[in-house]
Amino acid sequence: MTEKPSIRELGEFGLIRHLTGDLKMVQPETRLGVGDDAAVCEYGNSKVLITTDLLTEGVHFDLIYTPLKHLGYKAVAVNLSDICAMNGTPKQITIAIAISAKFTTEMMDELYAGIKLACEKYQVDLIGGDTSSSMTGMTLAVTAIGTAQEDTITYRNGALENDIICVSGDLGAAYMGLLLLEREKRVLRDNQITQPDFEGNEYLLERFLKPEPRKDIVDILKEKNVIPTSMIDISDGLSSEILHLCQQSNKGAKIYEEKIPIDLVTQQLAEKMNIIPTTAALNGGEDYELLFTIRPSDYEKIKGESKITAIGHITPASAGCYLITTGDSAIELKAQGWNPLA
Repeated sequence: MTEKPSIRELGEFGLIRHLTGDLKMVQPETRLGVGDDAAVCEYGNSKVLITTDLLTEGVHFDLIYTPLKHLGYKAVAVNLSDICAMNGTPKQITIAIAISAKFTTEMMDELYAGIKLACEKYQVDLIGGDTSSSMTGMTLAVTAIGTAQEDTITYRNGALENDIICVSGDLGAAYMGLLLLEREKRVLRDNQITQPDFEGNEYLLERFLKPEPRKDIVDILKEKNVIPTSMIDISDGLSSEILHLCQQSNKGAKIYEEKIPIDLVTQQLAEKMNIIPTTAALNGGEDYELLFTIRPSDYEKIKGESKITAIGHITPASAGCYLITTGDSAIELKAQGWNPLA
């Protein structure tokens, strides 16, 4: 009997394909099951988007430096980001939570203060969930529900040759914020008298601890009458997400190092930590910006938009996926971003 690959070898997306590759959809309302940022169901004239994310203490968050209010906000935000990545509008969420005996009512109040703040900001309703006990800390599972029009909903598999590759915001900041928090955690462990040194890096901490779903980008694209041909949110690093789009669209890609938007504070801390800023942008993850492709004819519509940057273009699958460096070298993109199962 052929030995099956380990979960570590499969990785997150490989495991999903292994477990769900033979699923057959039997309900006529199910338009898209596993494989994108959200599932798509059809009820009458409405397209409903459904997505779930899991946050586990010790894997996705460290309560030594993650305030519970920020954690609650982030748990909602990262799920709403998946709805936005389908070019949809988030409407409702449900939350399931498992907690150990170390958590108090006051701590849960802090967590839910963040959850309620995110719901209020993005006008989504918390409509249910579940609670349970845990032997090993806290686990949060959030399900987000949204809607989209049939003619504007965007999948990962729609990229076409010569499409322009775009990203929202800037990249690498969340990763550098995580590295900064981990550095100060080590310092505090060795010397508990020393105070954390975050001066000048508040933006990086906010990007990691309190990410924002880019609903504003969905609104901008709608205003400019631009429907992306493919889209995904950047949770695992730019390189991994480009490879996801290209794999599902059966295309290649060429992106340019000089075009990748990186904030000055991100650059400065990366260089201070002897990290190439481009590496942080490509492999860091947790930016929750939107990566999408548009037709060349739509480029003029978004050209002057400060929140959107064109970083490359789609190529034939046979051309592969490459980063063109500032020195004009071609480096093959690798999926070296966050892998929760490694």
